[in-house]
Amino acid sequence: MRLSLTKQLLKSLSLVLLSAVLPASAAPGRSASNVERRATVCNGHAELCEKSFGSVTFVGAHDSYAIGNSNGNFAVNQDQSITTQLNDGVRMLQMQAHNQNGEIKLCHTDCSLYDGGTLHDYLATVGDWLNANPNEVLALLIVNIDNVPVAQYDPIFKAVGLDVHSFVPSSVPIPAASWPTLGSMIDSGQRLVTFMDNKADGSVPYILDEFTHIWETAFDVTDPAFDCNINRTSSNVDPAGTMYLINHFLDKTVLGNPVPFVEKLNVTNAASGDGSLGAQVDTCMAQHSKPPNFMLVDFYEFGGGSVFEVAARINNVQFDPSHPVASPVPSGASPSSTAQTTSRPLNSNALSDFGVFSYKMVLPLFSAITGAVLGPYLLFL
Repeated sequence: MRLSLTKQLLKSLSLVLLSAVLPASAAPGRSASNVERRATVCNGHAELCEKSFGSVTFVGAHDSYAIGNSNGNFAVNQDQSITTQLNDGVRMLQMQAHNQNGEIKLCHTDCSLYDGGTLHDYLATVGDWLNANPNEVLALLIVNIDNVPVAQYDPIFKAVGLDVHSFVPSSVPIPAASWPTLGSMIDSGQRLVTFMDNKADGSVPYILDEFTHIWETAFDVTDPAFDCNINRTSSNVDPAGTMYLINHFLDKTVLGNPVPFVEKLNVTNAASGDGSLGAQVDTCMAQHSKPPNFMLVDFYEFGGGSVFEVAARINNVQFDPSHPVASPVPSGASPSSTAQTTSRPLNSNALSDFGVFSYKMVLPLFSAITGAVLGPYLLFL
């Protein structure tokens, strides 16, 4: 009996202690750590915790998965690994998804030109980084180029655990002014925001339709002036009330195809000056009375962190150049083993693609050479 009484006393004491530790507002099913936790630093700055997702500017990596040496490979847009991109401060990862024999893969234009591996492996890398960095809010932008039903993306997100991190709005679309703060997103654990350019029909609630939330400027731009006109948006919303994204990557034309203008990257990614990222932001501010929410760039590390300097200026936080970003891959060198996830710059059938060129790029050159060689003879036939 004495032992039974002791057990009852211990049980009562444990309940008293538990009620003192747990706040009265704790909801059933939520852990005490989720309720009590309050983020004090968000995306590297305490000042951003009270700012809404719709009022913060994020640096984005255009074709983030298309990783390789920037010198001579026209199929790549980055030369740092996904993990390095995120460690350096990239907070939007853009990708192009393809249906490759029933599997969702990340390819550039065509999987025979650049095969960046599976979406599953890519998202697993993102999930590992999010788990290791609990005070960060991240955005994904999926270009669903083969119109894969959004329901096919759901099991991949769940398989790598990203559904747990994903932000689910109470209603859509969300006006730019109505997004939660970064601090509240971190506190709730829902700190991954995923947009998709088409087929996001609401059946997967955490994959949001891009163009009812974001409008974009023109892409594949070859004019270094970089205007800030609305290029892509939804007819169902007023662009004035949505977030917007600038495509700030300069291309040049090779054989009739736009490719990254690598030689001008230090100018294009600069914080100021003609053709710079900073200059386009100034243009957008003057035209739309608010800064862009997302700035997509190629080879973000060119400029020595200047793209992050621009974001810091917009967000009114301190830019710290004492923490340098990764250095560009030297000419002739190959990215390190950590610079790619499962990507490979070219498929094994290199002859059919003429190195970094697809058949669509080589055909005009072949025709021109054939005409130049055979033309004089044909005149006499």
